[in-house]
Amino acid sequence: MVKSGILERVTKGLYIAGSALPAERPDPFLLANQILGPSYVSVESALSYHGLIPERVYTITSMTTKASRRYTTPSGGFTYTRLSLPYYSFGIRSVQLTKQQTVMMASPEKALLDKIITTPGVEFRSRTAALSYLESDLRVNIDDLKQLDLEAMRNWLPHAPKKRTLMILTETIQTV
Repeated sequence: MVKSGILERVTKGLYIAGSALPAERPDPFLLANQILGPSYVSVESALSYHGLIPERVYTITSMTTKASRRYTTPSGGFTYTRLSLPYYSFGIRSVQLTKQQTVMMASPEKALLDKIITTPGVEFRSRTAALSYLESDLRVNIDDLKQLDLEAMRNWLPHAPKKRTLMILTETIQTV
């Protein structure tokens, strides 16, 4: 069936409709949820989807409770980063991409926190450093930061890695 184009192999045991069928192709975010579970789309992928960063992202990045992994498939690149419970479970939303495709994705707030937590070397010691990272490294529009739910972000901090850095981040967002 693969040779005839009816099926296309994504990973071992995961197939999608091939080019010989007139079926809708699954969104890469949906594939990301299926390749390794449990997982949800986050960091740059979710930040771009939510419009917080201007860049288009080509490798889908997700968070998981399992070991970190990378997959290179004919459908694209997929990266999974391990987060521990209970922090992993906060801020996950069900997002309907099309009428038939719904994915698990980080809220804008959770995607931003996940990005900071999972990026080696990102440690804020001041609000100035946090603001510089947001504006220069991530290129986040400051007006978009004002829309984030700071209360939710603060509720997740006791369970999050890099607590001090995230506390400085939330204080910075509150003052912009």
